[in-house]
Amino acid sequence: MTDFRDRIDDWATPEIPRTTAARTAKLVGLPLGIAGRMVGGWGRRLTGTSADEVNAALSAKTAEQLFEVLGTLKGGAMKFGQILSVFEAAVPDDMAAPYRDALTKLQAAAPPMSGRAAERVLAQQLGRSWRQRFRDFDDSPTAAASIGQVHRAVWHDGRDVAVKVQYPGADEGLRSDLRQLQRFSRLFQALVPGTEVKPLLAELAARMDEELDYRAEADSQRAFAKAFEGDGEVHVPKVIASAPKVLVTEWVTGTPLTKIISGGDTSTRNEAGRLLAEFHYSSPARVHLLHSDPHPGNFLLLDDGRLGVIDFGAVARLPHGIPPQLGRMTRLALEGRSRELMDLLREAGFVRPDNDLRADDVLAYLAPFTEPLATERFHFTRAWMQRQAMRVADARGQDFRTGRSLNLPPEYLLIHRVTAGSTGILCQLDAEIPARAIVHRWQPGFAD
Repeated sequence: MTDFRDRIDDWATPEIPRTTAARTAKLVGLPLGIAGRMVGGWGRRLTGTSADEVNAALSAKTAEQLFEVLGTLKGGAMKFGQILSVFEAAVPDDMAAPYRDALTKLQAAAPPMSGRAAERVLAQQLGRSWRQRFRDFDDSPTAAASIGQVHRAVWHDGRDVAVKVQYPGADEGLRSDLRQLQRFSRLFQALVPGTEVKPLLAELAARMDEELDYRAEADSQRAFAKAFEGDGEVHVPKVIASAPKVLVTEWVTGTPLTKIISGGDTSTRNEAGRLLAEFHYSSPARVHLLHSDPHPGNFLLLDDGRLGVIDFGAVARLPHGIPPQLGRMTRLALEGRSRELMDLLREAGFVRPDNDLRADDVLAYLAPFTEPLATERFHFTRAWMQRQAMRVADARGQDFRTGRSLNLPPEYLLIHRVTAGSTGILCQLDAEIPARAIVHRWQPGFAD
């Protein structure tokens, strides 16, 4: 296997631009490249090339550029790409393959920083004698992500640990990327139909400081580890040590959901999906927090059958759990009680007082999303998610107009995004699970 250090000699190499101007140029080139290929595609259509051939070529080239730019920039660009990757199940099959390959790579892959750069960060955060705290430390990273990379090591007491080291300049890169991505949110919207890109980027920007401080992540992980300690279905590794830019936790070994998605058998996919849904819906009640970075690279199926959960940099704080209004709305939509549903939506701020939306139109928009709860077991498929995405993204349809007229109160934004992301993973897994029983047990208001 090629050593990471053979591929990238130093963090500040030309391949990974750090300056605002360099990062901006890369990001500006991405939507311009997409737009240029669209224009070129129309030209080839006019000369007789079939629509299918043109669309396939555009998808492949756009996906390739998307991965190259978002992957090498790390920071906010890669974080955005990782979130988009969860929604690839919504991309229509005739153009999905290139995006599936490119976006899935973003869930776990990124060029690493050099050993010298990592050592500088470790010395700044853990002290000049930081190596004495470890019995062994692998200088080659085992994983690289949006704002940091992970090294495997052995703590001084013999425990296997994961050491997450933040990239130098990650804060500058994150802020620069998010500013630029927000400028081009409308163009990126076309990549994933049915997903609102602009509020997604706004939410990332709002949570930026929390993601950059590993001490906050350590506090969140400690809370999850305490709540799930001894649990027979979920394992959260304990925190060993933390600093603003370095986090040391117990090492966890298992099969990432990325591999189960690509090659797992039916029973394994179903069990992974069930465990993921249980974790997602039970966390607000058990921890008063919601793990808010749902992509397959953050979940592993352990040899003992439990779900391993890592990366707690993004969490939603829910001191009172999930609002019970959400469960009641879901139940009313499931039962077709449009008038009561409309009243509750107005009360909770989803429909503004001066809005003249029709109750039946709102029910028609929301009811299909409750299909997974209509039966004892539901099979989450890409085809189902594609139907939902295309239904709400079709500008010619009533559902599109209804969706644009609804309001999403700020306190529900992250809950909505994480639930949509978790649903995307279930569809990638092609999992059949008892969703109704899980929601009935954990979602306040649903069983009332």
